[in-house]
Amino acid sequence: MDIRKVKKLIELLEESDVAEIEIHEGEESVRISRASSFAPPATATATQFVAAPTPTVETNPTGPAPAPEQPGPRDSSTVNGHTIKSPMVGTFYAAPTPEAQPFVAVGQKVEPGEVLCIIEAMKMMNQIESDVSGVVKAILGENGQPVEFGQPLFVIN
Repeated sequence: MDIRKVKKLIELLEESDVAEIEIHEGEESVRISRASSFAPPATATATQFVAAPTPTVETNPTGPAPAPEQPGPRDSSTVNGHTIKSPMVGTFYAAPTPEAQPFVAVGQKVEPGEVLCIIEAMKMMNQIESDVSGVVKAILGENGQPVEFGQPLFVIN
């Protein structure tokens, strides 16, 4: 469909009382709706994202199944030093590719600007760099796992 035809249809829609028009030409089609027929956009407000509860499947109908033991979250308070926190929500990756060596390891000396990890957010790979020099004392992020904004990822001393 020619763009000039689409523009003309938009003009006709604006000049009339019609709220929506749909045109089919062969296999092509276009639908044009008046913006005023929809609710006005809400003002921007802060949104807090909360993880959805994990669905459970009951495997033993006669009694509760024992909960699988999971390791507790690693805590940055047990290691002293400068904490590098996640600047965004995303997925933590310790290496540039699954086959590659991690960017850093515990005990490795790092300099400011050195890449420590990657956080994937909305299909964008964001390199997280060290802002201090020192030795990596702890890696708190787990490869391939989600991270939250402000979550401690590294302790450098």
